[in-house]
Amino acid sequence: MVREALGQNVTSSKKAQVKWYRNILEAYKNSSSPLKTPAEAAKLVATALSRIQRADLEVNNKCIGDGDGFSAYVGTADPREPANVPMEVHEMVIKRAQARTDRDYQKADALLRSLNKAGYKIITISGEEILARKHRIRMRGVDAPELKMANGNESKNALVKLIGGKRVTIYVYGQDQFGRYVGDIYCDDVFIQEKMLKNGHVWHFKTYDKRPEFAQWEREARAARRGLFASENPEKPWDWRRDQRNANIQVY
Repeated sequence: MVREALGQNVTSSKKAQVKWYRNILEAYKNSSSPLKTPAEAAKLVATALSRIQRADLEVNNKCIGDGDGFSAYVGTADPREPANVPMEVHEMVIKRAQARTDRDYQKADALLRSLNKAGYKIITISGEEILARKHRIRMRGVDAPELKMANGNESKNALVKLIGGKRVTIYVYGQDQFGRYVGDIYCDDVFIQEKMLKNGHVWHFKTYDKRPEFAQWEREARAARRGLFASENPEKPWDWRRDQRNANIQVY
């Protein structure tokens, strides 16, 4: 049995906690002798930990829209996540589970598509299905070529190589006019905006970010003619979007 008070100090589900206790118990039973020292206790914990299947939330390649934005999914049970999940979303989750029990996979798939349209997704962590909310992320201080522009796909592919299939840390500073969370992105201890700027895959978005290091990193890329700066006069994405809007074409 898992003690009720334990749930106040951890964010894992009760199912995951039960698995942890089971691993500890099994490791204890298999220990060669009773534990007498802190070192022996630490060895027991290490043995139990080694049996846990680790699964981090990753950035799926398909969630990367272009060179400065992507979508991230956060479990609704996460304490940092707002708890106001709409009732109709909960109902779709319940109906999908029932449809899968009834082996009505066509209905289950249709409900999953409805969940996705509502901004939610079912993700699997350590064999357990979790309801997650979709968040659109905009990288702070940089602007990438749009996909229809020259170098647009190259910029997106560069971001895929940096964060695709990996765990990222996002420091959010606010939301833009399109409801996207604007933040600094880190992956494997690498500041992603710095990497993208130095390699010439994005512009410094001076209108919204005055950090001098960003301007310096862009100058370095220009001087070395890296990425989009290999062209003599690359088109700025904000100018391209303005021209599209003047032609009554919707862009973000």
